[in-house]
Amino acid sequence: MVCCPRTNRTDCIWWKKEIIYNEHLQKPQWVERQPTLAVCSQSLHEGAPSPEKTQSGVYTGYNTLNMALALPEDGVVVACDISEEYASIGKPFWKEAGVEHKIDLRIQPASKTLDDLLSSGQAGTFDFVFIDADKVSYDCYYEKSLQLLRKGGIIAVDNVLWGGLVLNPSPDDADTVAIDKLNKKLHRDTRINLSMLTVGDGLTLAIKL
Repeated sequence: MVCCPRTNRTDCIWWKKEIIYNEHLQKPQWVERQPTLAVCSQSLHEGAPSPEKTQSGVYTGYNTLNMALALPEDGVVVACDISEEYASIGKPFWKEAGVEHKIDLRIQPASKTLDDLLSSGQAGTFDFVFIDADKVSYDCYYEKSLQLLRKGGIIAVDNVLWGGLVLNPSPDDADTVAIDKLNKKLHRDTRINLSMLTVGDGLTLAIKL
């Protein structure tokens, strides 16, 4: 069962977008962001005071849309991905929802975008980072994102349960090993307060102290 906080035009865009994405990609429904996780993510954005967010991993742009919908008019989502092909699927829906002006899509490695933001003097100015990208680079994204965050800002890391594989990671599975190492690192990290939610495939919330 999926519960949504409201039923307006925006919610219709979410559902229509998910159906079209699945038809276009010829993938089963679970490839796109689960609506329960999308609503959770949007609620976090709405509760944060800063107008700046960053997202590592756009894919087809569903969660990017949720972030932008939660922002005030002067808010900006810096969206990081290496695929223009998949990101372009989401652009018509960003426009239909009236939020395309809030989305700064950067097609290059996310580590490069994060470095660009840091080198331009934006350390300590972001209040939310969502990480859902190549798993081997999760730790790199986490460290750079932590520098970008203000105190009290949140890093949300998706797929931290990884279908349960993190319970017994195979040494030959680089993605699972990377997620397991980050999970253990975050558990010991004194720079943050930590929560792990069993939403979707596992969502970690790290609040910068």
